[in-house]
Amino acid sequence: MLGVWALVAFVVVIVVWNALFKRNIGESMIMGFLAVCAFAVFGGLPEGESAGGAIRAAVLDSLQEEVTFAGLAFVFMSFVLARTPVLDRLIDLLNSVLGRLPGGSVFTATVAGGIFGAIAHVGAAVTAAVGSVTVPWMKKSGVRPELAATVVAGGAGMGVSFPFSATMFILVGGLAAQGAMEPDEIVKPLALAGLWCLGYRLALAYWLVRRNKIAPIAPEDRLPLRRSLGNGWTSLLLFVPIIVPLVLTRGPLATALGNWSGVGDDLKSPVELADGTTLPAAPFAMPDVISLITWIPVLMIALVFVLGRKHLPRTASGWLDTIGGAAPSFGVIGVTIVAAFSASNLLGDLGLAGQLETVLSGLDAPAWLMAIAIGVIIVAIAIPLTASATMAAVGPVAVIALAGAGVPVPVAAAAVLIFASTEGASPPSGAPIYVAAGIARVDPVKMFVPLLKYYCAPILGMGVLIATGALPV
Repeated sequence: MLGVWALVAFVVVIVVWNALFKRNIGESMIMGFLAVCAFAVFGGLPEGESAGGAIRAAVLDSLQEEVTFAGLAFVFMSFVLARTPVLDRLIDLLNSVLGRLPGGSVFTATVAGGIFGAIAHVGAAVTAAVGSVTVPWMKKSGVRPELAATVVAGGAGMGVSFPFSATMFILVGGLAAQGAMEPDEIVKPLALAGLWCLGYRLALAYWLVRRNKIAPIAPEDRLPLRRSLGNGWTSLLLFVPIIVPLVLTRGPLATALGNWSGVGDDLKSPVELADGTTLPAAPFAMPDVISLITWIPVLMIALVFVLGRKHLPRTASGWLDTIGGAAPSFGVIGVTIVAAFSASNLLGDLGLAGQLETVLSGLDAPAWLMAIAIGVIIVAIAIPLTASATMAAVGPVAVIALAGAGVPVPVAAAAVLIFASTEGASPPSGAPIYVAAGIARVDPVKMFVPLLKYYCAPILGMGVLIATGALPV
C-alpha cells in the first residue's frame, strides 16, 4: 500500500504547509511533491524502474501536458481582461435589462457572477468585480448590507463550477495522468452542472427578493437599454470563443465537417503521431483534431486583445510591465499545475490506482452515501484551503472513489468540482467573504450563517444530486 501512504503524505503536507504555516499553494504543492518523491526514493518502485528516472519522467510529462498550457493561458486571459472595461460594460447591459425588475440589483449580481465566473474563474476577482458595482445598487434598493455581501460572496463559487478554471485543469490533469479520463470529457457535464448551480442561485434570488420586498434599481442608477447596448454589445462576443470550438467538435455541424474532411473515415492501420503516440485503427472524431482546452483560451485571448485594444499597452515596455504584473499569478498557478500532474504521475508509478481499487472494493456503500461522504470531506478541506489546493490534494482520489461506487468519471469530476466551489461560501476563511464584506462595509461574521444556509449546504446538496444522477449532466 505504498502508493496510498504516499497519497496520505501528499495531502497532509499540502494542508499543513498551506493552512498551518500560511505558505502559498504553489510552495505547498512543491513540498507535497517532494514528499511523494521521498516515497519513490526510499520506498521503492517496481523492479526495473529507478526513482530518479521516474521523477524526471513525471515532471517532463507534466510540462508537456496541454492542460498545463490551457491553465496558464486562462490566467493570462483573465489578467488582461481585468485591465479593460469589457466586463464593466457587460454589467451595465445586465443592469439595463434586469434592474427595472423588483430586486433587479440582486438578479444582476447573480447573473453577473455566473457570467464572470464562466470567463474569469477566480472567486475573489469575481466578487470584487461584481460586488464593487452591484453592492451599492443593492444597498440603494433597500437590501441590508450583510445580505448584499452574502449574495455577492455566494456567487464566487461559479468561477469553479463552470469550465475552464485553473481548478478544473488541476483536477483533470491528475485524472488524465492516471488514464481515468480525457480532458475534453469534463466540459459538457461541468457546464451543465454550473447551469444547475446558477439556476439554484436565481431561484434563491427570487425568494430573497420576495421575502425582503426589495425594490427595483432607481432609474438614475441604470442606463437605458439602447445606450448600454450601444456601449457594450461587443462584450457579448466573449462567448464566441467558447461556442465556436464546441460547435466544431460536437453536434450536426461537427459530424458534417468530419465527414467532409475525412476525419470520420475508418483508418486501415494505426497512425503514429509526432510525439510518439499511436492512434488505433479506428474512426477519428472532431474532438481528436480540435482540442477545446487548447483553442478556447487561444481564441479568448485573441478576442480580448481586439475588444480591449484601446486600453492595453501599445509599447514593448508597457507589455513588459503588464506581463510582469501577471507573473505572480503565473508562478503560483503554473507551479501548482505542474506539481499536481507530476505527483499524479509518480503516484501512478507507485501503484496508487490498483491499491485504491483494492481499498474501495472493500467499501460496499451506495452511490448516494458515497457522494454525501465525499462532498462533506471536500467542503471541510476547502474551508482552510482554496478550491485549487483541495483539488490538487484530494480531487482525483475523490473522483475515483465516486467512480468506484458506479458514478461515471466525468460526472464524478463535475460533482467534485461543485463540492469544491463552496470555498467562497465556507466561513471563516474564504477570501470572497472578506472582499464582499469590505465592499459592503459590514462585519463578515454577520455573513457566516446566511452563507452556510443559502449557499454552502445547498450547493453541497446539488453536488450530491449531480453525482447520483438526480440532476442530469
